[in-house]
Amino acid sequence: MIEISLRVAQHIENNPDVEVINLGSGDPTHPVPEVVASRMADFARGLSKLEGYRGYGPSQGTVALREAIAETLYKHVGVKYTEVFVSDGSQCDITRLQLLMGPKVTVAVQDTTYPAFIEASVLLGQTGDLEDNKYEKIVYMKCGPEENFFPDLSTTPRTDIICFCSPSNPTGHTATRQQLEDLVNFAKGNGSIIIFDAAYATYVTDDSPRSIFEIPGAREGVRYIINYYKENAKILAEVFQSLGIKAHGGEHVPYLWVHFPGSDSWDIFAEILAKTHVMTTPGIGFGPGGQEFVRLSAMGQRDATIEGARRLKTFFLEKKN
Repeated sequence: MIEISLRVAQHIENNPDVEVINLGSGDPTHPVPEVVASRMADFARGLSKLEGYRGYGPSQGTVALREAIAETLYKHVGVKYTEVFVSDGSQCDITRLQLLMGPKVTVAVQDTTYPAFIEASVLLGQTGDLEDNKYEKIVYMKCGPEENFFPDLSTTPRTDIICFCSPSNPTGHTATRQQLEDLVNFAKGNGSIIIFDAAYATYVTDDSPRSIFEIPGAREGVRYIINYYKENAKILAEVFQSLGIKAHGGEHVPYLWVHFPGSDSWDIFAEILAKTHVMTTPGIGFGPGGQEFVRLSAMGQRDATIEGARRLKTFFLEKKN
């Protein structure tokens, strides 16, 4: 991701008069709801008074907050507040979880996968050397379109940890109930621990599981922002569909995983940026299986998404002709 930022910065320096549209990073563009911002401000002001000052908070988060999270988000799967941990973000927690298990554990990841799973393993010395975009001690579970984005567990070796993301970032695939049952049985049979990432669970609107331990239940929630990003994804997906270019995802995650067979993802990224001033994310950053892909984010503002879609369609039509 640092390399992407450097290349985009260089492009902006070389083209100071163009507007670069960011369809690469998954950075939310909607402001914090007023009710949330107001409560945060009220709490912060309260800290300036003796009666409102709290000192250090509980290490696992306040009980009231944990109870509210369990009741609102996880009641349908039976999660208790004592199982909820409020932290400073999932990227940090991915590293902490692996740190608890030590540098000698073996790790399996989806190929392609959220980079933090691999980066944490690198930091902890679990990976060995990098050769041909693969770390020698990491087990890469092939999860491309030809595998229907789910690994062949019959050929997957045993590891101590299995890192699994569903809905998947970057491909957008959501594992079926049967697939998750197979994964759990595989892990139990091998004595493996599953680190399950469900960051985009709230995007799921059909009967696909939102969690690895889910029982079908409530489907209610505030969906405005999610629907907004889904509509962005639809706008982008229609462009590639009209061009005959295969784009996965967009339904259960705010990303499109676009396939350019026989191409190098950095070359695709560079060409799109140079010709359209649209920023994407090279698929190789998510693992060797992403070599022929780029990821597009649907988390921008609507006008930027529409303009980005227009630029992309114009470019690929001209290239095609």
